[in-house]
Amino acid sequence: MAAFTGSRFEHLAGGGDRPEVANRFTAEDLVAVQTLSVTVPASVALDILEGPLGARLSGLLRVIPRDIDMVDADADVVADGSPADQAWHLLRGQPDVGWVIAGKLLARKRPRLLPVYDRVVRCAVGRPSSFWLALHTALREDDAALHRQLFDLRQAAGLPETVSALRVCDVAVWMSHRAVGHVCP
Repeated sequence: MAAFTGSRFEHLAGGGDRPEVANRFTAEDLVAVQTLSVTVPASVALDILEGPLGARLSGLLRVIPRDIDMVDADADVVADGSPADQAWHLLRGQPDVGWVIAGKLLARKRPRLLPVYDRVVRCAVGRPSSFWLALHTALREDDAALHRQLFDLRQAAGLPETVSALRVCDVAVWMSHRAVGHVCP
């Protein structure tokens, strides 16, 4: 067993964004989010896998770009009212599915476009009115300097090129925030 199960989140079973499953949630996606210490309630998981919720989410996933990094996407792809935002709200509206679970499920399906935003990240970076738009702006500033730094960090850590910049960002925020001893609610 890996010491840090979250290292398997993005690539478990070939990844949630591989072409044959990119537009539907699978049982593998539900296991992948568990590697990040959340569990989708069983009734919601079944609806995602076999019910109308899954069909609605698949319709939204079809129109959320799969092969683009957040830094290269237009802001409207992650803006309020976008298909990604609609999918987040649809998931968030399910019983016992909070904003963290909803975000991690979507980050699994679009790891290059949609970041993990959980309690530790929120504790570290605050509560912007739209985390996705704030990160999108930060990644694009100064001719994408932050995005390049994340790829440099990925290379320095010896991680494969298939690890997204957003995942590197998530892990870097987690590690640096925890290293200075912050305790997040």
